[in-house]
Amino acid sequence: MSVEPGFGGQSFMPDQLDKVRTLRAAIDERGLDVLIEIDGGISAETIRSAAEAGCDAFVAGSAIYKQADKAAAVEELRRLATL
Repeated sequence: MSVEPGFGGQSFMPDQLDKVRTLRAAIDERGLDVLIEIDGGISAETIRSAAEAGCDAFVAGSAIYKQADKAAAVEELRRLATL
């Protein structure tokens, strides 16, 4: 979780990416085939840094549901998450 659990629309907590980096390093060091998913505050402004930290899967709620064109919002997030 990259927000306090409980409700949507919260601000992303970037300090949580340190945990992701540590986890990614441990997974890679062991040669494991494991995805890291992140949930909370994922948006066009935060998804790139989460991907760069080592996340593979992203849960985005408000960043999609608040947009008139939800399909375009999803495509934009996918584009931004592709490294």
